Amino acid sequence: MLNAIGILTAITMGIGADMNTQPTEPGIVSQEDMRFLAELAAAVVEASRVAPGAKVGGIGPNTTGGTVIRPGGRACYPAFWIRDYAMSLESGLVTHDEQRHMLLLTAAHQQDEEWPLPSGSVVTPGSIPDHISFGNKPIFYPGTLEDHEGQGGPAWGKLPSLDDASFFINMAAVYVRDTGDRAILERDVRGKSLFQRLEEAFRMPPHRADTGLVYADDDARGVTFGFVDVITHTGELFFCSVLKFRAAQELAELAEGSGRAGKAESYRAEAVRLRRAIGETFPLESGLFRASTGKSGQPDVWGTAFAVYVGALEPASERAACEALARACREGAIAWRGNIRHVPTTDDFSESTAWEVSGAPKNRYQNGAYWNTPTGWVCYAIAQVDRALAAQLARDYIAELREGDFRQGPDFGSPWECMHPDGNHRQNPVYMTSVTCPLAAFRRLQEAPR
Repeated sequence: MLNAIGILTAITMGIGADMNTQPTEPGIVSQEDMRFLAELAAAVVEASRVAPGAKVGGIGPNTTGGTVIRPGGRACYPAFWIRDYAMSLESGLVTHDEQRHMLLLTAAHQQDEEWPLPSGSVVTPGSIPDHISFGNKPIFYPGTLEDHEGQGGPAWGKLPSLDDASFFINMAAVYVRDTGDRAILERDVRGKSLFQRLEEAFRMPPHRADTGLVYADDDARGVTFGFVDVITHTGELFFCSVLKFRAAQELAELAEGSGRAGKAESYRAEAVRLRRAIGETFPLESGLFRASTGKSGQPDVWGTAFAVYVGALEPASERAACEALARACREGAIAWRGNIRHVPTTDDFSESTAWEVSGAPKNRYQNGAYWNTPTGWVCYAIAQVDRALAAQLARDYIAELREGDFRQGPDFGSPWECMHPDGNHRQNPVYMTSVTCPLAAFRRLQEAPR
């Protein structure tokens, strides 16, 4: 069983022994930069671990029965956020024991019956928490850290966040893939097998009967993706539908490996249906994809790159998306210091906001600030059409991390959650997905045939 030190050793040893050797051109990331990023990411994940009985500041202790991983170090987000953790799994920096604990912990907090809340929101059956407090309480909505009874409300939608269902499935798929432990799918969790809970999660987000696409409306809205949870999206939802596509593929894989051939075939067919519907519903003339068909339907840089990364697009649409991302990067519309904006600066809804409906000021947080979380996805997509440009974006990203590396002391905070040149804005230091997601994507690029 790998421990945290063993994982870091395996990653860095696999990068190459000659620190001064650049990869064969046209490369994306040098071995030296890969080693630096792997070591920084491991340090951030370690800073994000919360052992049983431990506190973060005045929050805690952790009573979940095992180690949990929060979204970052220092005072960042003192709880176990499902999506941030799941998005970090591909980095290879989470031990098998930790994976098993957090998977079963999440499953144990899946909602089985409809739960109307005092705020007016409703937790529906199959829902997966947005995060779980150190006190082992499920919180299904953004906006509160650990107020179990007071969660939800109009700002966050009537329904729980819609993306966590797919991230829960991803957690199971990665764990089984990493360990070969298919028996866990039959594990009884509060009277249901884990596989049954995965299926109920898959069915939770509202979807169109004809296409399978996830949607939201004003009367029954849920957050499409937690990294835009202060943005109001309605209509068909792009990012959440891409996540559902990946979840369908992963459920097919899990079903096939556990003797459920009929279910595997059904989920594979659902993935095919979703890929076709995504390609028909969201593309813009530019080649980018819009975030939704209703409110805040601006071009979605993150979603477009992620759709390429997980193979959710048909070949022609994928090529157009990669070209569009490369063009926007050359024009300076999506990147700054290796960080990526949600909406291109050329496509803001108005002079006062990037997204049509936002709970954050322009150029702050999810409404125009620049983030490192999607940098690897964007590099991966751009590399399909312009490897030199992708390499420059990666160098800019690594340069900022080296300059601000939090290991230099308390006055340094990189990797930050997000930033913007206006007022030298920085938010939430030592942020995990800012390094774990790019590390995974860069490693995939290094391994891909040229």
